[in-house]
Amino acid sequence: MTAVVEPPVARLAALPGVSTASGVAAQAERARATGRVLPVAEALAGLLPAAGLRRGSPVAVHGSTSLLLALLAPATAAGSWAAVVGLPSLGLAAAAEYGADLSRLALVPRPGAEFPAVVAALLDGVDVVAVHSGTVQPAVARRLSARARHRGAVLLTSGAWPGADVELSCRREAWTGPESGYGHLRERKAVVRAHGRGAAARPVSAELSLPGPEGGVTRAERSLRGAAGFGDEATA
Repeated sequence: MTAVVEPPVARLAALPGVSTASGVAAQAERARATGRVLPVAEALAGLLPAAGLRRGSPVAVHGSTSLLLALLAPATAAGSWAAVVGLPSLGLAAAAEYGADLSRLALVPRPGAEFPAVVAALLDGVDVVAVHSGTVQPAVARRLSARARHRGAVLLTSGAWPGADVELSCRREAWTGPESGYGHLRERKAVVRAHGRGAAARPVSAELSLPGPEGGVTRAERSLRGAAGFGDEATA
């Protein structure tokens, strides 16, 4: 009798906690069918026209990796899959602080020249793809935006992105906590301004704690109207 030897991939896939790429894509496709808007923290909902991340939409985040993490974390906690491409300094501890389910978060820190191909492949099978936009050519950006729309994925960008549906600008202020030269950092205030196209054409802004005293993002006690540095605008 000839012994049947399983391929190495099959043996690995049988191990607890190990998934194949096709398995991850299938799970992401099932999650993709659950709704057209992915959830965000309550403090951020008023800054987005759909009160969440609308599938197929590019969203540009300026000035804060923490804000980017705060946007993608609730989606993973709700069962969606996310990936971060080209942000090697992003910390998993920070992602967890904002509530991300790390078992549903993939990191591609340095894609190099394969950046467009890597992002396109992830958009095919992942609900939220966050990218560093620094060196992306406009033509490539447009192709990736079209891919996100076609596949129903959310494209979050750290930095400017041509044709973004919503742009979020963040101005962070001093930490609170240390007094008389010692103590623990508790929270950091930030003013976030949102504007964009269509339903997001009317600018709104809010003062947030990013992170808040218990981690994550929370609404500050007061909101700003005509926040300094952002001009006169409505408050979310």
